[in-house]
Amino acid sequence: MEIALSQITTVNPATGDNIAEYSPMGKNQVFDLVGKAKRAYPEWKKDCEKRGSYIYNLVEHLKKNKAELAKVATSEMGKPLKESIGEIEKCAWALEFYADHGGSFLSDEVLNTDARKSFLTFEPLGVIGSIMPWNFPFWQALRFAAPCLMAGNVIVMKPARITMQSGIEIERAFTESGIPDGIFQTVVGSVDSANHLIDSDVNAVTFTGSTNAGAKVGERSARNLKKCVLELGGSDPFIVLDDAIIEKAAEGAVKGRFINCGQSCVASKRFFVGKNIADEFIELFVKKTSELKVGDPTSMETDIGPLSSKGGLETISGIVEDAKQKGAEILLGGSEIQSRGFFYEPTILKNIKPEMRIAQEETFGPVAPITIVENESEAVKLANQSEFGLGASIWTKDLAKADKMSRRIESGIVSVNNVVISDPRIPFGGIKNSGFGRELSRYGMLEFVNLKSVRFYDNLTHNHYVE
Repeated sequence: MEIALSQITTVNPATGDNIAEYSPMGKNQVFDLVGKAKRAYPEWKKDCEKRGSYIYNLVEHLKKNKAELAKVATSEMGKPLKESIGEIEKCAWALEFYADHGGSFLSDEVLNTDARKSFLTFEPLGVIGSIMPWNFPFWQALRFAAPCLMAGNVIVMKPARITMQSGIEIERAFTESGIPDGIFQTVVGSVDSANHLIDSDVNAVTFTGSTNAGAKVGERSARNLKKCVLELGGSDPFIVLDDAIIEKAAEGAVKGRFINCGQSCVASKRFFVGKNIADEFIELFVKKTSELKVGDPTSMETDIGPLSSKGGLETISGIVEDAKQKGAEILLGGSEIQSRGFFYEPTILKNIKPEMRIAQEETFGPVAPITIVENESEAVKLANQSEFGLGASIWTKDLAKADKMSRRIESGIVSVNNVVISDPRIPFGGIKNSGFGRELSRYGMLEFVNLKSVRFYDNLTHNHYVE
C-alpha cells in the first residue's frame, strides 16, 4: 500500500491566488505509465514515415490551439501572453523540422573498413524518462520530445510542479492529435515521482533544471545504469567590445536579459562592456529597459510579468540587496514591486565585485550586472570565471576578432551580434556545471539512439581475434 502524498497546489504568480490542486502519482502509478509506454514502443519504432505523419498532426493541433495553450502557461508561471504564444509557435516549428528531417538524420552511415561491408545504424533506445522545468513549460518538453520521438523512442515526462497543467495539456495535445496511446505520457508529481521515474524501467533519462537538482538526477541515473542528458543552469556572458554597434548591442541586451522576466538558462546574465563605449552603451541600455511595460501578463501590451514564485522573488531580491550592501550602484530599479503578485522591477547595476552573489550565482530574474573591461582579453577572462558554461554572446564589427574570441570562450554555444537562443537546427547544451549531452539538431537526436556498428565478412580466415 502506497503512502498518501501531499497535494500539489499551483499558484498564479501575477495574483498569488491558488489555481488548482493535483494528487501526486505514487511509485506504482509511475511504473504503470512506463509499462504502458513499453507496450506502445514496438509499434511506434517500426516506421519513421508514419511517425512523421503523426507529428505533423500534432503541429497542426498546436497551431490551431496556441492561444488557449498559451493562457495555461501564462497563468501558471507568469510569462507574458505574447511570449507564451511565441513559445507554442516555436514548438510547432521544432516538431515540423524533425518530421521533415528525422528520416535523413537516421540514415545508415557507410564506413570504410577491411570488411566487405560496414555501416553504422541508429536504433531507438526505448522509453525515455523526461524531467522538465517550469520556465518554458511547452518548449523545454517538446524541444526534447521532437527529435526523440522521431528517432523512434517513446516518452514519459514529469513536468515541474509549478506548471503541472501545462504538462497535462501536452499529453492531451498528443491524444487529440490522434497519436497512439502510450507514446507521450505525463507524470503528475514532485521530486518523489521524478525519482520513481528514474528507478523505473525507462531506458534513459533527460533532465532540464538547476545544477543542484541535475547532479542528483545524474547520480541516481548512474546508479541505475541509465544514460542521461543534463541541461542545467547558465550565467551567460554578454560581451560588448569598443567597436560594437551600440544601438544593436543595447537592443540585444534588453532582449537577452529580460525575456521571460530573465528566467531563462541562456539569458544574458553577466554584462562585460568595453571602457571606451561603456557610458554610451549603459545610457542606452537603461533607457530601453525603462521603457519595458511591467504588469498583467495576460495583456498583450505587457513586456515583463511576475517571477514564477514567491521563492524566486525572494531569491532575486536577496541577490540585489547583497550587491547593494557590497557597493554596487543601482542604475535602474532595484526593488520588489508592491502587489499581490511576485513582481520585481527591471534592474541594472554596475560596480560589480567578485565577492557579490550576483557575480557568482545564476540570477534567474530581471537583473543585469554590468562590469566595465579594459579590452577583449579581460572580457574573455572574466567570462570564463564561472562555474557555468552554457552560452555567450559577443558584440563587435570585427568578425575575425569574434571568431578568435568565440574559440576562447568556455561554453557550449556562442552567438556573435545576437543573443543566444535555442534553434532546432543547431545543437544546444553546455559544459562545466551547465551539464552534458546535447539537445536539438542531428546531434541531439543521436543522444537517445543505439549507435550500432555492423560489419560483413566473406570468411573469418584473415581476422585477428583481439578485442
